[in-house]
Amino acid sequence: MINVKSEIGKLKSVILHRPGKELENLTPDLLEKLLFDDIPYLKVAQEEHDIFAETLRKEGIEVLYLTDMIREALEAHPEVKGNFINQFIEESKIKSQTIKAALFKFFNDLPLMDMIHKMIEGVRTHEVKLHNRSSIMDMLEDEYPFVTDPIPNILFQRDPFASVGHGVAIGKMLTQARQRETIFSEYILTFHPRFHHQKPPFYYHRLNRYPLEGGDILVLTKKIVAIGISNRTDPRAIEYFAEKLFEANTEFDTVLAFNIPKSRAFMHLDTVFTQVDKGIFTIHPGIESKLTVFEIIKNETRFTVSKVVESLEAVLEKHLKTPITLIRCGGEDIITSIREQWNDGANTLAVAPGKVIVYDRNHVTNQMLRNAGVTVLEIESSELSRGRGGPRCMSMPLEREDIE
Repeated sequence: MINVKSEIGKLKSVILHRPGKELENLTPDLLEKLLFDDIPYLKVAQEEHDIFAETLRKEGIEVLYLTDMIREALEAHPEVKGNFINQFIEESKIKSQTIKAALFKFFNDLPLMDMIHKMIEGVRTHEVKLHNRSSIMDMLEDEYPFVTDPIPNILFQRDPFASVGHGVAIGKMLTQARQRETIFSEYILTFHPRFHHQKPPFYYHRLNRYPLEGGDILVLTKKIVAIGISNRTDPRAIEYFAEKLFEANTEFDTVLAFNIPKSRAFMHLDTVFTQVDKGIFTIHPGIESKLTVFEIIKNETRFTVSKVVESLEAVLEKHLKTPITLIRCGGEDIITSIREQWNDGANTLAVAPGKVIVYDRNHVTNQMLRNAGVTVLEIESSELSRGRGGPRCMSMPLEREDIE
């Protein structure tokens, strides 16, 4: 079951992906294409991720792994395995029919968990045996080191879909590097025994026209969702999402669309703005002044849209009806602020009201959180932070306790 009606209610269940050999298939030539800035050291990245998972477990949170979830979905419905493989191959943008056929056999012959790991880590050209390279396309494909690219960004489970109330928005990922991630999400949410008999409603689908990514979606209350108009989420996708959310007769009646700068540092809304307690938020100073916010309000026929140019604090106070405290990532010093935001100091994961998991390296922001009365659970981050995503980015909540 999906139940997420806030950003801070006690976290009960979460999906993670433990990084694997996909990180070791990153090369300097592929970094830009695969949206990484550096190559993390896998051994240490795994150790840090295990600390993250254990920190969650110590808080009584059920930790589920993406690879286990897709294996269990395909084991429960073996009849869809062939479609799953074909969909993955088609969306890998392979042009050679000979290689497509050989790759299907390659995946299908592997034990199920090995197949899943291989899909994520990438298939190198030499691993797929072709008896006859008879076309120009076959031979051109052979010049690239991978038959299917690795999917290193799948570490960041917040982006492929978002839990909203009792439903989900499956992302239409902007970049080719991330589009296959949502195949896993779709099959888990459709075929896993946890969801199969009570399928969560889809308020957005991965095959929709306009991009929308989960890192831009924050569930502020049981009635209000915030979404970033970012480099990776289109305003037309937000309107479609709002319409489907309201049509589903949920409690939600307001979607706030925040127009944020379109840059790498402001990748998603949750890289510059996260909630840590009732009325308390971490923010990037770049969104502290006046923002353009579009208020999408449900009405009897569809919705109304109003444009507001106001400070973040004023917008939040108006809709949340509570005093707002904004904690500036890195404090007042501009160098510290830029550095700690780059290392995801504003990307916190609330495990309960006033209790958050953060990267230890952002020591200035972390102390400011403590000074505000927030309980801070620090995790090591020398390698995980190289992927430009923090604890919130790496986690997909499935269930939180409701709060007033």
